[in-house]
Amino acid sequence: MSWLQTHGPVLPVLLPAATAIVLLLLGDGSGSTPDARRLAWGRRLALGSALLGGLLALLLMKQADSGALTVYRLGGWPAPFGIVLVVDRLAALMLALTSAIALPVLLYASGGWDARGRHFHALLQFQLMGLNGAFVTGDLFNLFVFFEVLLIASYVLMLHGRGGPRLRVGLHYVVLNLAASALFLIGLALVYGLTGTLNLADLALRVPQVQGPDAVLLRTAALLLLVVFGFKAALAPLSIWLPATYAAASAPVAALFAIMTKVGVYAILRVHGVVFGDAGAAAADSAALVAQPLLLPLALATGVIGVIGALAAGTLAGLVAWLTVASVGTVLAAVGLYSTAGWAAAIYYLAHSTLIVAALFLLAELLGAQRGAAGGRLVPAAPVAQPALLGILLLLAAASVAGLPPLPGFIGKLMLLQASASAPGGAALWAVLLGGGLLTLIGLARAGSIVFWQAHAEPAASGVPGASGTPGTPGVLAPPRGLAATGLLIAASVAMSVWAAPLLRYAQAAALQLGDRAAYAAAVLPEVGGAAARSTRPYTGRIPPAAAPR
Repeated sequence: MSWLQTHGPVLPVLLPAATAIVLLLLGDGSGSTPDARRLAWGRRLALGSALLGGLLALLLMKQADSGALTVYRLGGWPAPFGIVLVVDRLAALMLALTSAIALPVLLYASGGWDARGRHFHALLQFQLMGLNGAFVTGDLFNLFVFFEVLLIASYVLMLHGRGGPRLRVGLHYVVLNLAASALFLIGLALVYGLTGTLNLADLALRVPQVQGPDAVLLRTAALLLLVVFGFKAALAPLSIWLPATYAAASAPVAALFAIMTKVGVYAILRVHGVVFGDAGAAAADSAALVAQPLLLPLALATGVIGVIGALAAGTLAGLVAWLTVASVGTVLAAVGLYSTAGWAAAIYYLAHSTLIVAALFLLAELLGAQRGAAGGRLVPAAPVAQPALLGILLLLAAASVAGLPPLPGFIGKLMLLQASASAPGGAALWAVLLGGGLLTLIGLARAGSIVFWQAHAEPAASGVPGASGTPGTPGVLAPPRGLAATGLLIAASVAMSVWAAPLLRYAQAAALQLGDRAAYAAAVLPEVGGAAARSTRPYTGRIPPAAAPR
């Protein structure tokens, strides 16, 4: 498919952007409640676009599995002077994972959540644009741009459906993210001033050459970027904002946010795993290795905090939010091993944890909607109307999160244990991973026993089903679209066990490709030899003849 090789990397960005524009032109009526007819057409358009995006992601994933890197240079400007988009195995997997979350989220929201506010589908498409752009961008500045696109959309989606708790935590969410964005810009300015480039391939060649006083400043810039990416990923001690924010969001928004934390993980892997990694470090005072001594301890602390928070959670949504933090700790612990085996485990577990956390957010609302006045609060309440069906879904999700065989949570944790067997800090990782799995199982068993066994009859209570603690209606069955969306996510997670062999092979190949800086530079940069030999002095603004746009 020549069109896929030529334009593949830009299509995942253009498709949701164009869909969002069409949805805004279509409109959803006037007033606070969308028009039913326009909303129906918006749902069809959004679902169709998501299906097309999923097919495109699978095609890119198949193409990337050959080992080829697909590069798209906007405007014909060669890197590092122009904007470049790159799809390799890891980027293609993240695109497919985003589509795997977006489709069930849209299906769930079309059951009624999208009618509780304006322009839900357009905002979701803008967020998909930002997510996809962050995964395919080949330079740090456009990573910042796509971060801002997805964050602006998330600010409004966070408040979708209105409510006091959402407004309160939403304000904190906006202010903290704006502060992180300011730090991001400062870090970018320092990196560019010291290396003369923000292109990831070019940085991977130049960073090991920076020495002396400049290396100290570059390490400072790298630490600033680690703070920013750690905040986005909810790495301790920067994770305190996440539980309240995700627990207060509506279920489909919280499920979509499950992939948003993984953007921070992805950025840490790309920037601090590759650019500021250990390959080619020219001297002991090089800026490389800046994050390696910090990442594993912080990741283990994140996992411990997440599990303790899950044990103490007072709502179903709060429990899942803390499990999100714990899953980030597990993935970043694998990244912190700085080995191909560790990165392969991180990639596999990242995909599994995103799917299962998204499913749990949806399932938490389905359960809360049937528990009367208690809603999602973990207190004795009215019996669930569909205990067998919802119980089985919760059992599968809980077993996978806790790491019980043969589900993908077990496979991912086993890969991580094997990768850390002889690594420094391996004993601590084993203790946190195994102990955390046991405590996670206890926390989920506690929640399940309260929801399904500690039930009592109560009169029907009116209210909006859903968010943490919001009252539901006893005896009301879960909507078919909600069950279908939740079932799709859990089925996708179970499928990761059924097709574990090819997925593990793909994850290992993606980890190997990620560490191959020379191949990445050869695909992205027009003259790898010249790029490697260029001075680390800032770019003066004069474009050499070879770099002129075609």
